[in-house]
Amino acid sequence: MPSAPVLFVASSGGHLAQLWSLRPWWIRRRRIWVTFPTADALQLLDGEDVRPAHHPTTRNLPNLLRNTVLAVRTLARTRPAAVVSTGAGVALPFFVLAWLLRIPTVYIEVYDRIDSAPLTTRLCRPFTRLHLTQWDEQRVFLPTAITVGPLL
Repeated sequence: MPSAPVLFVASSGGHLAQLWSLRPWWIRRRRIWVTFPTADALQLLDGEDVRPAHHPTTRNLPNLLRNTVLAVRTLARTRPAAVVSTGAGVALPFFVLAWLLRIPTVYIEVYDRIDSAPLTTRLCRPFTRLHLTQWDEQRVFLPTAITVGPLL
């Protein structure tokens, strides 16, 4: 039986680029990506297993519901070994449901927020098993996190 995949969930653009930079770690693992089907994301993830998420996510209740349905279907069908995200809003339903299913969650704080926790960080925090930061300064608002250094 093949190993369970790692589920990477992120908005397109910089959030996705930071997960992509972990390529040396994930290249030999089964993986599934959840991101917005933007041209840059689809080009970057060409040949990868991609589940398109609905956007925009900011203050958009219909898309939150659509992404929750996507999370239920994706987590039930793939039963990943872990859910890894750099945010943003698309991560929330995946983290809540993964937590309920006891699937480990890893949240990597984005590199450009060093003085305050973004909304998605605050919302996902109760459902995050391992929190990683890219700068020591981020540990002011995430004191239990582990600093791994910049990804980009």
